[in-house]
Amino acid sequence: MVNALIWDNSEDIILKTCANSPRAIQQVLNECRELRTPYVVITPSMQEVTAIRRILVPVSRLEEETYKAEICTYLARKTGAHIILLQANDYGSRARQNIGRIVTHIDKISQQQVANGGQALFYEIQQARKDSSKVNREAAERQRDFVADLIILTASREYGLDDLFFGPQERHVIQRALVPVMLVNPREDLFSLCD
Repeated sequence: MVNALIWDNSEDIILKTCANSPRAIQQVLNECRELRTPYVVITPSMQEVTAIRRILVPVSRLEEETYKAEICTYLARKTGAHIILLQANDYGSRARQNIGRIVTHIDKISQQQVANGGQALFYEIQQARKDSSKVNREAAERQRDFVADLIILTASREYGLDDLFFGPQERHVIQRALVPVMLVNPREDLFSLCD
Protein backbone atom coordinates (compact mmCIF):
# COMPACT_ATOMS: atom_id res chain seq x y z
CA MET A 1 0.00 0.00 0.00
CA VAL A 2 0.99 3.60 -0.37
CA ASN A 3 1.82 5.72 2.61
CA ALA A 4 -1.03 8.26 2.73
CA LEU A 5 1.39 10.82 4.17
CA ILE A 6 2.89 11.25 0.69
CA TRP A 7 -0.35 12.81 -0.46
CA ASP A 8 -1.28 14.71 2.71
CA ASN A 9 0.24 17.96 1.44
CA SER A 10 -1.74 17.87 -1.77
CA GLU A 11 -5.42 18.60 -2.03
CA ASP A 12 -5.03 18.29 -5.79
CA ILE A 13 -4.70 14.51 -5.92
CA ILE A 14 -7.44 12.03 -5.07
CA LEU A 15 -6.62 8.61 -3.59
CA LYS A 16 -8.80 5.65 -4.56
CA THR A 17 -8.29 2.23 -3.02
CA CYS A 18 -9.91 -0.94 -4.28
CA ALA A 19 -9.52 -4.70 -4.45
CA ASN A 20 -7.23 -6.06 -7.15
CA SER A 21 -10.10 -7.61 -9.12
CA PRO A 22 -11.05 -6.45 -12.62
CA ARG A 23 -14.56 -5.54 -11.45
CA ALA A 24 -13.38 -3.43 -8.48
CA ILE A 25 -10.78 -1.61 -10.57
CA GLN A 26 -13.27 -0.95 -13.36
CA GLN A 27 -15.74 0.45 -10.85
CA VAL A 28 -13.14 2.97 -9.63
CA LEU A 29 -12.25 3.90 -13.21
CA ASN A 30 -15.92 4.46 -14.03
CA GLU A 31 -16.41 6.62 -10.91
CA CYS A 32 -13.41 8.77 -11.81
CA ARG A 33 -14.06 9.38 -15.52
CA GLU A 34 -15.30 12.94 -14.97
CA LEU A 35 -12.74 14.03 -12.37
CA ARG A 36 -10.91 17.28 -13.06
CA THR A 37 -7.90 16.29 -10.97
CA PRO A 38 -5.45 13.40 -11.19
CA TYR A 39 -6.27 10.35 -9.12
CA VAL A 40 -4.15 7.55 -7.73
CA VAL A 41 -5.44 3.99 -7.68
CA ILE A 42 -3.95 1.61 -5.16
CA THR A 43 -4.72 -2.05 -4.52
CA PRO A 44 -3.68 -4.40 -1.70
CA SER A 45 -1.18 -6.16 -3.99
CA MET A 46 0.91 -3.01 -4.41
CA GLN A 47 4.04 -2.64 -2.34
CA GLU A 48 4.25 0.01 0.34
CA VAL A 49 5.62 3.26 -1.03
CA THR A 50 6.93 5.65 1.62
CA ALA A 51 8.44 8.20 -0.76
CA ILE A 52 8.23 8.96 -4.45
CA ARG A 53 11.76 8.95 -5.82
CA ARG A 54 11.21 7.76 -9.39
CA ILE A 55 8.16 8.39 -11.58
CA LEU A 56 7.61 6.18 -14.64
CA VAL A 57 5.74 7.91 -17.47
CA PRO A 58 4.96 5.78 -20.54
CA VAL A 59 4.43 7.98 -23.61
CA SER A 60 2.53 6.82 -26.71
CA ARG A 61 1.56 8.45 -29.99
CA LEU A 62 -1.74 9.84 -28.63
CA GLU A 63 -1.96 13.62 -28.38
CA GLU A 64 -3.31 13.57 -24.82
CA GLU A 65 -0.07 12.02 -23.57
CA THR A 66 1.35 15.53 -23.29
CA TYR A 67 -1.03 16.23 -20.37
CA LYS A 68 1.30 14.08 -18.28
CA ALA A 69 3.96 16.80 -18.52
CA GLU A 70 2.22 19.03 -15.98
CA ILE A 71 1.54 16.16 -13.61
CA CYS A 72 5.04 14.68 -13.60
CA THR A 73 6.72 18.11 -13.22
CA TYR A 74 4.30 19.01 -10.41
CA LEU A 75 5.14 15.79 -8.55
CA ALA A 76 8.86 16.07 -9.26
CA ARG A 77 8.92 19.59 -7.81
CA LYS A 78 6.99 18.49 -4.70
CA THR A 79 8.98 15.31 -4.06
CA GLY A 80 12.33 15.77 -5.81
CA ALA A 81 11.61 12.64 -7.85
CA HIS A 82 13.46 11.60 -10.98
CA ILE A 83 11.20 11.32 -14.08
CA ILE A 84 11.59 8.36 -16.44
CA LEU A 85 9.91 8.90 -19.82
CA LEU A 86 9.28 5.55 -21.54
CA GLN A 87 8.94 6.31 -25.26
CA ALA A 88 6.82 3.91 -27.29
CA ASN A 89 8.76 2.05 -29.97
CA ASP A 90 6.66 3.23 -32.93
CA TYR A 91 7.44 3.41 -36.61
CA GLY A 92 6.08 6.97 -36.88
CA SER A 93 7.29 10.09 -35.11
CA ARG A 94 4.26 10.99 -32.96
CA ALA A 95 5.51 9.35 -29.75
CA ARG A 96 8.87 11.06 -30.24
CA GLN A 97 7.09 14.40 -30.76
CA ASN A 98 5.10 13.88 -27.56
CA ILE A 99 8.33 13.15 -25.69
CA GLY A 100 9.74 16.39 -27.14
CA ARG A 101 6.74 18.38 -25.87
CA ILE A 102 7.00 16.84 -22.41
CA VAL A 103 10.76 17.46 -22.25
CA THR A 104 10.24 21.09 -23.31
CA HIS A 105 7.79 21.53 -20.43
CA ILE A 106 10.10 19.82 -17.93
CA ASP A 107 13.06 21.96 -19.06
CA LYS A 108 11.00 25.15 -18.76
CA ILE A 109 9.84 24.33 -15.22
CA SER A 110 13.36 23.20 -14.29
CA GLN A 111 14.85 26.51 -15.47
CA GLN A 112 12.25 28.40 -13.44
CA GLN A 113 13.10 26.31 -10.40
CA VAL A 114 16.82 27.04 -10.73
CA ALA A 115 16.18 30.76 -11.35
CA ASN A 116 14.19 30.86 -8.10
CA GLY A 117 16.97 29.16 -6.13
CA GLY A 118 15.49 25.66 -6.31
CA GLN A 119 16.83 22.42 -7.71
CA ALA A 120 16.71 21.40 -11.34
CA LEU A 121 14.31 18.62 -12.32
CA PHE A 122 15.95 15.40 -13.45
CA TYR A 123 14.61 13.16 -16.17
CA GLU A 124 15.72 10.48 -18.58
CA ILE A 125 14.24 9.06 -21.75
CA GLN A 126 14.15 5.29 -22.17
CA GLN A 127 13.13 3.50 -25.36
CA ALA A 128 10.30 1.02 -24.86
CA ARG A 129 10.39 -2.38 -26.49
CA LYS A 130 6.70 -2.20 -27.40
CA ASP A 131 4.65 0.17 -29.53
CA SER A 132 2.04 2.71 -28.46
CA SER A 133 -0.70 0.12 -28.06
CA LYS A 134 1.33 -1.80 -25.45
CA VAL A 135 3.68 0.75 -23.85
CA ASN A 136 1.45 1.13 -20.77
CA ARG A 137 1.52 -2.59 -20.11
CA GLU A 138 5.27 -2.61 -20.62
CA ALA A 139 5.55 0.09 -17.95
CA ALA A 140 3.73 -2.17 -15.49
CA GLU A 141 5.95 -5.12 -16.43
CA ARG A 142 9.22 -3.13 -16.22
CA GLN A 143 8.51 -0.96 -13.17
CA ARG A 144 11.06 -2.96 -11.16
CA ASP A 145 13.72 -2.46 -13.84
CA PHE A 146 13.29 1.29 -13.48
CA VAL A 147 12.85 1.15 -9.68
CA ALA A 148 9.67 3.19 -10.11
CA ASP A 149 7.58 4.31 -7.15
CA LEU A 150 4.68 5.58 -9.26
CA ILE A 151 3.34 5.11 -12.80
CA ILE A 152 1.45 7.94 -14.51
CA LEU A 153 -1.08 7.04 -17.21
CA THR A 154 -3.63 8.87 -19.30
CA ALA A 155 -7.04 7.26 -18.90
CA SER A 156 -8.80 6.04 -22.03
CA ARG A 157 -10.65 8.87 -23.76
CA GLU A 158 -13.55 6.63 -24.75
CA TYR A 159 -14.09 2.93 -24.39
CA GLY A 160 -14.05 1.10 -27.72
CA LEU A 161 -15.50 -2.32 -28.39
CA ASP A 162 -12.31 -4.13 -27.34
CA ASP A 163 -12.22 -2.11 -24.10
CA LEU A 164 -15.80 -3.17 -23.34
CA PHE A 165 -14.97 -6.85 -23.91
CA PHE A 166 -11.45 -7.05 -22.53
CA GLY A 167 -11.19 -3.94 -20.35
CA PRO A 168 -9.27 -0.71 -20.90
CA GLN A 169 -5.47 -0.66 -20.83
CA GLU A 170 -5.33 1.25 -17.58
CA ARG A 171 -7.28 -1.49 -15.79
CA HIS A 172 -4.75 -4.09 -16.91
CA VAL A 173 -1.86 -1.87 -15.80
CA ILE A 174 -3.40 -1.36 -12.35
CA GLN A 175 -3.92 -5.13 -11.99
CA ARG A 176 -0.24 -5.81 -12.85
CA ALA A 177 1.35 -2.84 -11.11
CA LEU A 178 3.26 -3.28 -7.89
CA VAL A 179 3.28 0.48 -7.26
CA PRO A 180 0.48 3.08 -7.23
CA VAL A 181 -0.87 4.19 -10.60
CA MET A 182 -1.85 7.82 -11.16
CA LEU A 183 -4.35 8.55 -13.89
CA VAL A 184 -5.09 11.75 -15.74
CA ASN A 185 -8.34 12.15 -17.62
CA PRO A 186 -7.56 12.97 -21.24
CA ARG A 187 -10.11 15.64 -22.06
CA GLU A 188 -8.73 19.15 -21.80
CA ASP A 189 -12.02 20.53 -20.50
CA LEU A 190 -11.79 18.17 -17.51
CA PHE A 191 -8.16 18.85 -16.65
CA SER A 192 -7.01 21.14 -13.85
CA LEU A 193 -4.19 20.99 -11.37
CA CYS A 194 -3.85 23.61 -8.69
CA ASP A 195 -0.38 24.65 -7.61
